[in-house]
Amino acid sequence: MFEIKNITMIYDMDKAEKVYALKGFDLTLPDKGLIGIIGPSGSGKSTLMYCLSTLKNPTSGNILYNGKELTALRDSERETVRRDEFGFVFQRHFLVPYMSALDNVTVAAAKGGADTVKKATELLSSFGLGSKEISKRPSKLSGGQRQRTAIARAMINSPKVLFADEPTAALDHDNAFLVMEILKEYSKDNLVLVITHDRSILKDADSVIEMWDGDISAIKEASEI
Repeated sequence: MFEIKNITMIYDMDKAEKVYALKGFDLTLPDKGLIGIIGPSGSGKSTLMYCLSTLKNPTSGNILYNGKELTALRDSERETVRRDEFGFVFQRHFLVPYMSALDNVTVAAAKGGADTVKKATELLSSFGLGSKEISKRPSKLSGGQRQRTAIARAMINSPKVLFADEPTAALDHDNAFLVMEILKEYSKDNLVLVITHDRSILKDADSVIEMWDGDISAIKEASEI
């Protein structure tokens, strides 16, 4: 699905002391599965996610998605890819505070109507939010419920790729593993990329990419995790 060739990202290009967030490496990612990307702060893992998701353009190199060169797309074309193909889950849920959980999910849908409300309700229900919870605003939900609502929002358009940047960092142990169970199930038919500092949440990953100082230090398959 993704083919990355000699990707680099350099910040502070106009300064004498340039910062290399990505140092030029190749990487191929599959069509589906749960892939962990792990490393310390400043290792380049979030920058890699931003480049793959078209939120940033790399300084040099190529990113092919299903044979399409993402770095050559116009802004409007990148927006279309993000809307139709990608979903995003972040450490902070970024829910709209004055909307109910259900409305927070349906507002992200490409299409409205009764079918979308039905799908959003079913998603939230499968994540453990009942009829009382889905009518509540985020401030009335627990941290785990808010994050599960954010995941449902990310899934409402059935994205082929789900990007999750530190999705469990603000959660307790039980909620963190519940979130990972949801992402693992979704990865059976889609690609889920989880960026994290926490190796323990990747115990069921199909592979783990380890990053260090802007480069890939190791790629471990499921049997090695």
